[in-house]
Amino acid sequence: MKWEKLKPPEPDDPMCCCECDIYQYGCCCDCEDLDEAFNRWLKDKPPKSGCQSPVLGALIDNLEISMIPALVLLPLLLRVAALHYLLGITILTTLPGLVLWYYYATHRRKRRTLFFLTLALYSLAYMYYLFITEILPRGDVSQLQVCTVTTGMILTIGSLIHTKRGPGFVTTSLFEVRSPSQEANKDSTHLNGSTQSAVSPSADTAAELQTTKATPAGKWSSCPVCKIMRPPRAGHCRTCGSCVQRLDHHCIWINSCVGQANHRSFLLTLSVFVLTSLYGITLVLCSLCPRQYLMTALFYCPGVYSQSSTALCFTCAWYSSIVTGGLLYLLVVQVLNISFNVTEREAQLALRNKTGQSRLWGLVIDTGEYSRGFCQNWVEFLTMTDASVSSRSSLTDLV
Repeated sequence: MKWEKLKPPEPDDPMCCCECDIYQYGCCCDCEDLDEAFNRWLKDKPPKSGCQSPVLGALIDNLEISMIPALVLLPLLLRVAALHYLLGITILTTLPGLVLWYYYATHRRKRRTLFFLTLALYSLAYMYYLFITEILPRGDVSQLQVCTVTTGMILTIGSLIHTKRGPGFVTTSLFEVRSPSQEANKDSTHLNGSTQSAVSPSADTAAELQTTKATPAGKWSSCPVCKIMRPPRAGHCRTCGSCVQRLDHHCIWINSCVGQANHRSFLLTLSVFVLTSLYGITLVLCSLCPRQYLMTALFYCPGVYSQSSTALCFTCAWYSSIVTGGLLYLLVVQVLNISFNVTEREAQLALRNKTGQSRLWGLVIDTGEYSRGFCQNWVEFLTMTDASVSSRSSLTDLV
């Protein structure tokens, strides 16, 4: 099968993420495709493979109805884990493996999927629901603390929505706008160089040497898949099927790439979520185990399994701690990469080509290509802007 059939649609495409040429009765969000699918269904006979309606099957597959069993099983497994601490250890240990098995069993053929994003948002909402219904009535949490947790939840969702607005896709118009400015700079440089050469030839030679050294870092390249010119540090995402400016990585938890336009909001989302989650876990443990130290309450809390409600909250605190620990590791790696001015994609390429140096026990790979010092690296990260001239890319990738 050709690449064009396997390649997902472009992220700026107005249609949804369904592949019309794969299904026999292709059904998409466009009205013409939907009408054509129903016309084929009315005229032709049902396929021999099954008795289910082909249009209904396409809609179910595209809407990812298979997420429902996972969303139902998650609170059920947590309640079973709250029955005994041995069950809790067993279920919480095997839960990541069960999630990955279910994902590969139901969503293996999909490249862009809402599986992990839906699971993360549902887990966040369920933890907040238990906090309001089980911990708040105990009277150990003040209204100010509840407002703090609620504000953290709202900021997390708000920054996530801002992250989902787009990573900064490379378009053909980006190079077309860049080309005239480059020609103007070349003309002005040529005129200034000819004027200065008559005065000081040595200065002109030094300027040429500096330009030669700076050329590899600022060189535009052609993408072999998209067939467009892309700026330095841009990369092609196989999942999205498009090039992204200053591509860091494709995050399955937000179903989007992390690039130049949304990297800061992605870092903000991670930071706010980790802080809110740590604060919420602290409030839960202080309410369930008031006589224990905070560091030991998560491992030893006597009498917590005497009631089903307290056991469930204690199990969910462990579940939240596991998720928060993974995201805290991701946050630390992101902070270190920014401090060395290297993206995750560049670090992987450096490891593959053996051109980078491992720093801080392997947490970061220093390529030394773009680093200009700790302070300058953070200034560059905080002040970078999206160079894309396309206005559609900021509103189309909300899911």
